[in-house]
Amino acid sequence: MIPNQWYVILESNEVKKGKPIGFTRMGEKIVAWRDGNGKLSVMSDLCPHRGVALSIGAITGDCIQCPFHGFEYDTSGTCKLIPANGRNSDPPKAMHVKTYPTREAHGFVYMWWGEPRADGDYPPLQWFDNITEDMVYTTIKDHWANHYARAIENQLDVVHLPFVHHNSIGRGGNTLVNGPVAKEIKLAPGSYRIDMWVDNAPDEGQKPIKPSEMSEPTHRPLIQVYMPNLWQNWLSDDFLVALAFVPIDDENTLMYLRQYHKVRFPIARQLTEWLGSLGNLFILRQDKRVVITQRPPRPDLGIGEVLIPGDYPIVLYRKLRRALIDGEKT
Repeated sequence: MIPNQWYVILESNEVKKGKPIGFTRMGEKIVAWRDGNGKLSVMSDLCPHRGVALSIGAITGDCIQCPFHGFEYDTSGTCKLIPANGRNSDPPKAMHVKTYPTREAHGFVYMWWGEPRADGDYPPLQWFDNITEDMVYTTIKDHWANHYARAIENQLDVVHLPFVHHNSIGRGGNTLVNGPVAKEIKLAPGSYRIDMWVDNAPDEGQKPIKPSEMSEPTHRPLIQVYMPNLWQNWLSDDFLVALAFVPIDDENTLMYLRQYHKVRFPIARQLTEWLGSLGNLFILRQDKRVVITQRPPRPDLGIGEVLIPGDYPIVLYRKLRRALIDGEKT
């Protein structure tokens, strides 16, 4: 995983008041819960006393209670009560649960994966400026048995469209790939976005235009990726698809696919969402069937793949990802 980044890990509505939920992210067992005021906490799903999962415990007031011996921890991970020691005793400071910096925005839960910052000076959350508050959305969740970076690369791959999606978004037989144009946008130290423009065409015997020979784009990008795990297909200003690629571990990813639109009339909205969900899931499953077979599971530079000019966005993504993993200053 890329360290020192905000990762989308859940949708906010998945964490209810009064009930902790346990899950795996970044290869670690994690529990999310809300106190009596609705404040969210994301912490290690492990009681430091005897190693029991806190996620099968209960919420008592503003604390999560271990189901084994009743130890209680607040949203900061501080132990507030050891019943066996009595209510008037102070728990030892070592009795503390690892807690992750957490934010909620855009209906998602973001978790900071990296070194904690004592001053709380974390970078801003990444999101797409064109997704406005007046848009509504539906969400599809789908589990993929592969590394999250493989799933992201698939959404930067225009070469596969007429083959994997021959009867959906790749109809028309546009097998020849001009470019594609992909640009890295440095937003802040350690923070990047990739903008991408697609220009596939029918093969009529012409040579494809190389990425370096493509004209400067004059219109908005079709694809945008915010490092580390957000993507959007900007179909129009009123209709787009966004994906969060949530890392479970090195070989499993949870996909959160959202279709955003501005349809307001109830019947038309329901029809749009129903048809869109069916179509998006069909397309997603077309990709999934192929991508989960890729080896090695985790992509990187120099893994032995023989790439072509049409793979340029993937090469750019791998370079940025490798630079951030290797410790670009943040």
